[in-house]
Amino acid sequence: MTGPRRAWRAGYVRLARSGDLADRASRLDSLLNDCTVCPRACRVDRRHEIGECGTGADAVVASWNPHHGEEPVISGRRGSGTVFLANCNLRCSFCQNHDISQRPRGFSGAAMSDEELASIFIDLQDRGCHNLNWVSPSHQVPQLVRALEIAARRGLTLPVVYNSNCYDSVEVLRLLDGVIDIWMPDLKYSDPAAGCRLSGVEDYPRFARAAFAEMYSQVGDAWELGPEGELRRGLLVRMLVLPGNLAGIQDNLLWLAHNLSSTVAVSLLAQYRPAHRVPRSPAFSDLNRPITRDEWHQAVDALKKHMEGDRHYVQAVWE
Repeated sequence: MTGPRRAWRAGYVRLARSGDLADRASRLDSLLNDCTVCPRACRVDRRHEIGECGTGADAVVASWNPHHGEEPVISGRRGSGTVFLANCNLRCSFCQNHDISQRPRGFSGAAMSDEELASIFIDLQDRGCHNLNWVSPSHQVPQLVRALEIAARRGLTLPVVYNSNCYDSVEVLRLLDGVIDIWMPDLKYSDPAAGCRLSGVEDYPRFARAAFAEMYSQVGDAWELGPEGELRRGLLVRMLVLPGNLAGIQDNLLWLAHNLSSTVAVSLLAQYRPAHRVPRSPAFSDLNRPITRDEWHQAVDALKKHMEGDRHYVQAVWE
């Protein structure tokens, strides 16, 4: 005979009660002194200088709101509690949110305290969101975890979504083991040259694959769902199809299937459109068009060929 089922709790709730979350926050915060928070490792003291990400030691948030446009398992019926972090550690030439990610001067003086950020987390919970969705967190992890520790003491229990470009430090991700419930990284490129030309980093595939492997090691490829079918714990990787196969979708899918698991959930995205520097620069003329029907179907065929299971998301953009 089995006993009553225990109520589900986000991982950080247990860590907060043991005091371990405060310790993680302190260890992450120390990385700001000689910054190695992300793979850029710009080594500045972010308490007195601005890092290459355009951010200091305090959180800078562009906006927050319940979001209904994520994958259904993330947005659910009541929305995902998205916190859009300002600035970014990549310089994507086609970024559709470049006014948030690549305009640090626009957020000058907009830094907020840990207590203010914790209040945002609580507000999103009070508004009924299924989760707390950190969008572009890689360069602000210490600030986020400091605020999370405060919010946990105030009663926050939502699962945390780490919605990342995957240019992440493995050292940082290891300190997030048990803190993050849902990993939702991008895998942008399989070719270092594409990452260098399009996002300004020469080593994107190496760091992104190492980061993804660490995320996988923490939660595996299984999903834990809530009573409304919302994801509470698990991994969902996003891949944006780019013109001319610049994202290397098939290569990344092969790497996933052969090195980690062929049943990792994948969200294949067809939402690319020319934006930011692409329409204005001849250097990106190959990106200055939508993807074609054939490019989309090639990506979908690769997904079907290399990945198994029924938890994939594929936008039906063409019949």
